[in-house]
Amino acid sequence: MIVMGRGNHMHSIPAVPPGAMRLATAHDLSDDPGRGVGQYMGGEAIMERVLIVDDHPLVRDGLRSVIAISFDNCDIFEAASMDEAVSLLEKQDNFDLILLDLNIPDVRRLDGLKLLRDRFPILPVVMVSGAFDRAIVQEALAAGAAGFIPKSLKRSAIVDALHRVVSGEIYLPEAMGENVAPTAEEDEIARRIDSLTPQQKTVLAHLVRGRLNKQIAHDLGVSMTTIKAHVSAILQKLGVLSRTQAVIKANQVHFRAD
Repeated sequence: MIVMGRGNHMHSIPAVPPGAMRLATAHDLSDDPGRGVGQYMGGEAIMERVLIVDDHPLVRDGLRSVIAISFDNCDIFEAASMDEAVSLLEKQDNFDLILLDLNIPDVRRLDGLKLLRDRFPILPVVMVSGAFDRAIVQEALAAGAAGFIPKSLKRSAIVDALHRVVSGEIYLPEAMGENVAPTAEEDEIARRIDSLTPQQKTVLAHLVRGRLNKQIAHDLGVSMTTIKAHVSAILQKLGVLSRTQAVIKANQVHFRAD
């Protein structure tokens, strides 16, 4: 699912109406065995580990503050350059999200995004930028970005954007959400989803809606063990390691089960 956000922007593109979107409401997720599962629809989005890659300390401090307030017990890591980020990721790559500045001094334009997608393909990367236009947003999506968040957004809108991305949605500035062409990655995701059995597609649809394992088991009238087996098979066939990543991929191709 591609979601257009709202906020105040100072750019050459047409002005976007101000105002933050409604934030997620909290629900009890303690019985969900999945790590880092986004539960925006019907629950609270979970983010346990995030990496901020930006060469400006004030920007990193601002994002750190927003994340710390909005996501309980989230481990926040920082890198001031792409070399520093790659070095960190080579030691530990179990992050729920990477926030990457568009203009990092040691990489050109979207080369940093392409490098991360090549070296760490399972990690969702969201571009963060002070300036943008339609072309760069579409180029970022084509290169595999999981979203594009302007630094000029209000604090509450940034929180909303992060909740949506962790929940598996692709967040775009409101004015940038039209005419996004399909990518080779989306074709590959669609092919992998087509390889799922009908039962697995049904379970994936429940995951996209933010349902917990026990809720899916109850709705389908099967055991928790059966649902866990389906989830494991889904992750394997989609080539991901977590439910969050599976939901992100499903939303990239607007997956909906019949």
